[in-house]
Amino acid sequence: MRLVVLLGPTGVGKTDLCIEVARRLETSVVSCDSRQLYKEMRIGTVVPSSEQLKQVHHYFIQSRSVQDPYDAWHFEQDALRKIRELFAQGSNDVVMCGGSMMYIDAVCNGIDEVPSIPEEVRNELMQTFNEQGLEPIREELLHRDPVFYNQVDLNNTQRVIHAVEVCRVAGVPFSELRTKTVKEREFEIVKIGLLREREELYERIDKRVDLMVDEGLVEEARSLYPNRELNALNTVGYKELFDHFDGKYDLAEAIRLIKRNSRHYARKQMTWFKRDKSINWFHPDDKESIFNLLGV
Repeated sequence: MRLVVLLGPTGVGKTDLCIEVARRLETSVVSCDSRQLYKEMRIGTVVPSSEQLKQVHHYFIQSRSVQDPYDAWHFEQDALRKIRELFAQGSNDVVMCGGSMMYIDAVCNGIDEVPSIPEEVRNELMQTFNEQGLEPIREELLHRDPVFYNQVDLNNTQRVIHAVEVCRVAGVPFSELRTKTVKEREFEIVKIGLLREREELYERIDKRVDLMVDEGLVEEARSLYPNRELNALNTVGYKELFDHFDGKYDLAEAIRLIKRNSRHYARKQMTWFKRDKSINWFHPDDKESIFNLLGV
């Protein structure tokens, strides 16, 4: 039994290749994208087209609502259950495709169990952030968990807020729940990373943002604006448009920021992935080498 993990930064070209790989392996695709999960976020997350979805069965695509709390620990449980089910049904291989770093690590290495965060705790912290900024939340983290305070990127809003959420709910420091123990899996894992030259990748990202806008991203974001405080919507492409709706800048500037922040996110993904020495790296066009590695 083998799990083939196809990963890479946003815009690199994972979707088409993963469909081709899955068809050659005669198997299904487990999506590992923490935002394509949500059925309300189709355009801004570049969900595969209906034609692409017809070619290979995909799991965890638009399967939840933005109203449903969900995280990497929940994905580990759900994805492993589905992967094992597919193996039990006779698949020798399963393809997992995406760029969500924590979700990939959760399935491949396991993640420490943390408590579910009640919506009222999340809303209270988001209200503090919106009214006072991140500094009071940083101060609370320093008080509750000085160990993690000295480890975390204090400018990473999502991670700082999440750590305080966990501290409040668990009643113990977040750092005490992070054992970083790698869990053994009963199947082989082969990781294929896709990369392009920086200029090529950035050009693809910029063109993709333009296409998203043409397809109705602004209207999609406007429909989600009443729910902007939800964690799922703290996402590039939506948060810039929410600020535009608030009058902070015009639409042209919002689009420019979406492109810039998408490029920043791609760099962050590559920095994360490059730490993993088990990844086999290829240009997406080098299909022959990829298929040779997989023996198909």
